[in-house]
Amino acid sequence: MSHQLHLNQQTNTYSFFSVQEKAWHGLGTIIENYPSSTEALKYAGLDFEVIKRPNIHLLEDGKEITSKESFFTYRQDTGDILGSKLGKDYEVVQNTDAFAFFDAIVGGDGILYETAGALGKGERIFITAKLPGYISVGQHDLIEKYLFLTTSHDGSSGITAAFTPIRIVCNNTLTMALRNCTSKMTIRHTKDAKSRLENAHKVMGIANNLSGELETIFNGWSRIGINDQEMQKLIRLALTPPKETLQAQSKETAEIISTYLQKACDTVFAYAMTSPSQLMPTTKGTLFGAYNGITGYFQNVKTYKTTEDKMNSLFYGGLAEQRSKTAFKLCQAFAKSGVLVQ
Repeated sequence: MSHQLHLNQQTNTYSFFSVQEKAWHGLGTIIENYPSSTEALKYAGLDFEVIKRPNIHLLEDGKEITSKESFFTYRQDTGDILGSKLGKDYEVVQNTDAFAFFDAIVGGDGILYETAGALGKGERIFITAKLPGYISVGQHDLIEKYLFLTTSHDGSSGITAAFTPIRIVCNNTLTMALRNCTSKMTIRHTKDAKSRLENAHKVMGIANNLSGELETIFNGWSRIGINDQEMQKLIRLALTPPKETLQAQSKETAEIISTYLQKACDTVFAYAMTSPSQLMPTTKGTLFGAYNGITGYFQNVKTYKTTEDKMNSLFYGGLAEQRSKTAFKLCQAFAKSGVLVQ
């Protein structure tokens, strides 16, 4: 099974660290105390510089032409090429700049770096950091406030920063889709990328706007009852693929999707009704519990081929993120009208 973490051949260490949690497949570094941004860079093996250079084309007569339009990036420490077909406007955002984004949000005071790592040869990096304070649902159901940042050095994606609430009792990432406040921002790798990265938190309203609004929403949902039949309908609506996807399939494929969908719906319902985290006053028989049942299935029940696949599904616009956002919108509509509609 592939874990996709970068193994630095020079140091024979994996580029990943985690605080007090079992590291990725038992790899990487586990530390006891939260590190500073400088320490986190070193623990995660991200303390390397990325260099951009023009591509050189070899002609048939042996002459070389240096391109003015095509560029590549490489790691200065290992020499590994990270991206080979980059445009002239592509601007390298160093790993240190990514951590500087987090430090800038709260002036470096109170931010807790929890995990960070590099994938492949180091072409994609990710960081999760915990913000001060909690979102409180009821008296004892607490949700921690996290920021997730990822960027690439191969041109495959821009810089993405996302606000990610995680419910403590079940370690469940609560993906949401608020209409009036974005939870995710993508920044292009251009010349002003560094300055935009430093100011991304101002645009997103990460720490204040989202936290306050979600606390109001989730507390409201925890006081709205939902019966078994309504919960089953909510689950099916959230997990059903878009109509366009279903219409484009053959009869045989549609039957396979239908069988898989029914099995997934049954599993989600069982989790939503029996998991200890679903039997709390805030979740048992409530709309908040129904939402957690769906998001919790993708986080805590569904099996993935690799941890990389799970990460892609939850954070990189994959199935888990898509279905969770659909569930959020369905719950919003139900809270408003008491009716479940697609």
